Parts: sequence; C-alpha cells; structure tokens
Amino acid sequence: MGIKDTAEQWQVVTSTTPFTGNKTSVRTDEVVMPDGSTALRDYQVHPGSVAVLALDDEGRVLVLRQYRHPVRQKLWEIPAGLLDVPGENPLHAAQRELYEEAHVKAADWRVLTDVYTTPGGCDEAVRIFLAQGVSEADGERFEVFAEEADMELARVPLAELARGALAGELHNNCLVVGVFALLAAQAGDGIDALRPADAPWPARPFENA
Repeated sequence: MGIKDTAEQWQVVTSTTPFTGNKTSVRTDEVVMPDGSTALRDYQVHPGSVAVLALDDEGRVLVLRQYRHPVRQKLWEIPAGLLDVPGENPLHAAQRELYEEAHVKAADWRVLTDVYTTPGGCDEAVRIFLAQGVSEADGERFEVFAEEADMELARVPLAELARGALAGELHNNCLVVGVFALLAAQAGDGIDALRPADAPWPARPFENA
C-alpha cells in the first residue's frame, strides 16, 4: 500500500512543565491548529524504552509476571526497560534488560518493530527486539528490588500467548505487539527479512557503537 507515518511538527506557542518526576515529566504545550486557533495539549515526556521478545529453540517466549500499580494488576510481560542514558544504543539497553530481568543472553538479535505506546498522551517510543539463540547468562544474577523482587519467570509457546491476547487475558502492550509482529513476520517474508538490530530509529536517535 505504500503508507507510512511521516515527521511533522505544528507550531508551539508556549510550553510549560508543571510536573517533573524521577524518570518522566508532564508537559503542557499551546499548539497552533490548522484553522489558526490554539489548543492546550498535556502529555507525558518519556525517555523511551526497549523490550525483548526472547524466543528459545522450542518456540517458547520468555515472559515475566510483575505487579503494575497504575492498573492494579500483575501482568505477564516480556523483558523491558527504560533508555536511562540519552543517546544510549537501544540494543545495548535491551541486552542489559534481558540479563538483569531474566539472566539470559542471546546470540541473534533483530528489530521486530517500533511503536509509540500512547501517542495521544505520551511521547514514549519503544523498540521491540527479537532475540534468538537464548541461553543462561554467565556470572551472578542481578539483584532485583521493588516490584521486581517477586517477579515470576516462564517460557510460554508463542501460539498460547496469541490466544491469551485475543481472549482478553493478556494486556501488556509490548507482549501483545511483539507476539503478533513475530507471527506476522513468520507468515510473511520470514525472520531473515526483519531489520538488523542496529537499524536507525528516528524516534530515539543513537550512536551506533
């Protein structure tokens, strides 16, 4: 079809930051609309994230169950984390998250897809990687705390995760998007057609080193 998202920036008359948190903040912009009027737009400013769909040799996906306070639920998710350092290479961040949350490493990395989680109210951009050839990492396990302290790990067949998402039983956006993106890739041009792990990411530019 040849359709794609395009970069565009409407004029911002004023911009304020009424709240600044530990990792994110809230910004209010007065934006000029196409008819010349202005409107206030509140949104969360986010550093960006990475997520990893780690697929083992048996076709199972590594998932973890973690408490998420805003929705008051324990959600099954794929390993993920913030881009804590501005300009950080997202592949390095994804490899770190996979090690810290699951004590796993992977031999083959590709970009599965890039998404904006909630573009109507947050500028968070997420790069979801496909990691294959997974094995236990070397060294001691990373010490976890807070919500991660009672995290559960499991390996679940890809098809079972897809069924759970369609049944309304699994809700984490990175898990759902990652699962169906992988199924689409497998049914389409294949895994080898996915972008390389160091593919450009205009939403969060990085140094490829």
